[in-house]
Amino acid sequence: MLPRLGAADEHQEIREAVRSLCRAFPDEYFRQIDEQRAYPQAFVDALMAGGWLSAMIPEEYGGTGLGLTAASVIMEEINRSGANSAAVHGQMYNMGTLLRNGSRAQKERYLPEIAAGRLRIQSMAVTEPTSGTDTTQIRTSAVKKDGRYVVNGQKVWTSRVRHSDLMVLLARTTPLRELARKSDGMSVFIVDLRQAVGKGLSVRPIANMVNHETNELFFDNLEIPQENLIGEEGKGFRYLLDGLNAERTLIAAECIGDGYWFI
Repeated sequence: MLPRLGAADEHQEIREAVRSLCRAFPDEYFRQIDEQRAYPQAFVDALMAGGWLSAMIPEEYGGTGLGLTAASVIMEEINRSGANSAAVHGQMYNMGTLLRNGSRAQKERYLPEIAAGRLRIQSMAVTEPTSGTDTTQIRTSAVKKDGRYVVNGQKVWTSRVRHSDLMVLLARTTPLRELARKSDGMSVFIVDLRQAVGKGLSVRPIANMVNHETNELFFDNLEIPQENLIGEEGKGFRYLLDGLNAERTLIAAECIGDGYWFI
């Protein structure tokens, strides 16, 4: 038997509630979504309305403050029910970068809106076509100028960007040649996609074999307000890991859910 995350007496109430929600979206719903290569908007809306995607947001900002273990249980149960957490898991793990390293003003501005379901932060732009898996080799640059950052470059395999309001962006603020440590000189920004798309940011969907909504991004002098920088300039790589480490844990939980569903 596959292992379960946490003792049943700790998380059984969460499991039963998530299963109940998922029963309203049977296999036929997801088959139809896949056939249409569409996004499961109704399912995502139901999860947000139920507060399940704000599990990692502290109560002071309107979330439930349940933490990573509970969030993993939620993801496991979604996939165990035959649904697909890939449509929503970005909302969970993108929290890590903002929660651990964002300013008080950023948290007060964004987290209550995200917790209430009025804002989605589903997307993270990191990978580039020329850097492969070596994130330190990214070329997308963010140059500080007159109280803002001007971004130029390209990202690839950026998921859910067309179904998100905010995006976490990793860009170089110091050229690699000027650094002793190649993991330095990268910074993380919050990009408001509602203002950026068509105004320096172009999005091109990538056709793939499965219905996984992913895209190429092209930055052409996109201007980002200085206050959208998360943490200190040049320390973005370590900030990014706060989101990516949670991502690995959540996806592992999804895989456990898949295993239950397959058998």
